[in-house]
Amino acid sequence: MQSQDLSQRHAPSAGPGPVDAEQAEAVLAEHYPRLVRLAYLVLPPGLGRGRRVLTAHALAQRALPRGRKQPAPVPAQGGGRADDPGYAYLRERVLRMALAAARPRRGLPRLAQLPPPLPQVWGLRLFPRSGGADELALDQRLSTLSGPARAAYVLRGLEQLPDADIRRLLKAAGVSDPGGALASANGVPAHPGLLSSPEFDPCTLQARPTDLMRRRQHTKAALAAAAALAICGALVALPGGGWGPDGAAAPVYAGNPAAEAALDPGRLTRAAPDAWRTADRTDFSVWPARGPLTGDQALLRRALAVWARPGRTVRVSATPGTPTGGPAGPPQLLYAGEVDAARVVLLHDGLRIARYAEPKDGTQGAAVDFARVDGATGAGASALVLGRSDANVRYLTAPWVTKAAQRDLTKPDSAAIPLPLADGVTGPLASPALQSGGCASWTVLQLTDATGTHLGTDLGELVPARLTAGRPGAAGDASGPRGLRTWAPFACSLAAERSAGVRSVNAWAFAEQPLPDGSGSGTWVCTRAETWRGDGTTALAQFRAPGGTAGAVVAKGADVPACGPRDPRVLAGVLWKSAGGNWYLLAAGSKDTASIEATGGVTASGPGPLLVARAEQGARAELKGVSADGREIGGLR
Repeated sequence: MQSQDLSQRHAPSAGPGPVDAEQAEAVLAEHYPRLVRLAYLVLPPGLGRGRRVLTAHALAQRALPRGRKQPAPVPAQGGGRADDPGYAYLRERVLRMALAAARPRRGLPRLAQLPPPLPQVWGLRLFPRSGGADELALDQRLSTLSGPARAAYVLRGLEQLPDADIRRLLKAAGVSDPGGALASANGVPAHPGLLSSPEFDPCTLQARPTDLMRRRQHTKAALAAAAALAICGALVALPGGGWGPDGAAAPVYAGNPAAEAALDPGRLTRAAPDAWRTADRTDFSVWPARGPLTGDQALLRRALAVWARPGRTVRVSATPGTPTGGPAGPPQLLYAGEVDAARVVLLHDGLRIARYAEPKDGTQGAAVDFARVDGATGAGASALVLGRSDANVRYLTAPWVTKAAQRDLTKPDSAAIPLPLADGVTGPLASPALQSGGCASWTVLQLTDATGTHLGTDLGELVPARLTAGRPGAAGDASGPRGLRTWAPFACSLAAERSAGVRSVNAWAFAEQPLPDGSGSGTWVCTRAETWRGDGTTALAQFRAPGGTAGAVVAKGADVPACGPRDPRVLAGVLWKSAGGNWYLLAAGSKDTASIEATGGVTASGPGPLLVARAEQGARAELKGVSADGREIGGLR
């Protein structure tokens, strides 16, 4: 039989004809990988990747007709490869059985609804190769769909069937509401190329051994010895006595394949040491695994187990908007080693960074921290926090970072102090996130790579926030002389952004205002913090009088476009007392402000982006501006 183009679409067959068993077997041999992939994608994700692989192969093989001839598929299954009756017949059979496995059955307990325990591959665990972040995200989206909706999505993306043929095929396979299944599938963006990736290929597999100890338990004596070892292991895991195999993780949930898969450190993915040199994107996915404990399987097992099932003694933290559940597939290992008094493991699942830490002496509970990093690239993916202790912080830097240094952001004319960099790990530097009391300095991390020099600050999370300076939409790194001078008086205002999931903070000097007493000019700066999750942004309008060492926050906006790339316009005001004891309302807007009007406690107006008016102490005014193109500008409050 000649091979067919599996991506070419054909018209429905003219009519049914007999399907010979030998013909069906030949078709199965020719299109076996595609039929198994179809079954794998439709089966419930809750089975786990290894169980789905074996079940998909079983369904494809059971699709063969038992007799010598079977009725041909009806035209309802047209499209795709319907000019081959054998393929259409096998496809319908595989789809029907896969949907039956995914369909809940009334009156049966949940465990009884799973496919039968056969087939089995004794001594081996088989699972497909891992994909990238796109495949992981698609697998997570498909897991939220029902079986019929997954089938509709796969038939459209993998089989290239039109919606009319999909409805008829689903109905023939026993789906009661094909239209609803298609509607649900429409909620997942089309990624036909991803469905053909190795992530969803159950015929290209990786193999790992099963529990070797359990396979040796053939006699009662061995079982008794294993029970004794389990008792000893439980005693060892008591507080102060070290760690058991799963560390501080909660007990394994019965029949949960995902929890069992999370305990397998052999499935961790690792980027090649030089992958970042040729990658299209310089992000966390191309970081190599570093640290002296990357081969410590027991440590990695504990880290994965605690991530999937944190016990009661585990301290779990996450940046706002970051889920804390276990990974959908094998995560990527970034680091494993000892940092100060702890053993630390950094993992990446394409959307999040997870940091597991346990004390070296085993006397206290473990901790796991999560942070969103979706979309991070370049300077935004240049460093991760390894640990904090004694008011200091250590970072793991990207493989493309060539130099590391620290500098005091409040002293723009001071030189940066070089930091030692060993296998990507920096020496300790003062963490502003850990300082208490007044703010006399603000230490930031300065990293250099082939694209330039970048600044980041520790705000109490796993990813340092990037610091930029300049007009929104055209801002650049704050490491240059102008950016450092812009940030210096306002560095301590970064304390307001701690633990808020901040991705970057920009400082923009939008106005210089001559003071009415002739003492000089005040500086207006807007700092805007962008978050990883998109919402929760904050814009602070700050004012510094001449001679002052630090600026003062005079207005604030939350989740507003002002001072951002979408709308760089800004307007703010402040009551200011002159050296002569007089009070004034000072208001300033960005350069495109045509006029400013004050109402309420102060009534005044004037053309241009600056306004000065006499005021009384404690007066409150409402500000409104008009831009050069006639649009209204609201003042930050």
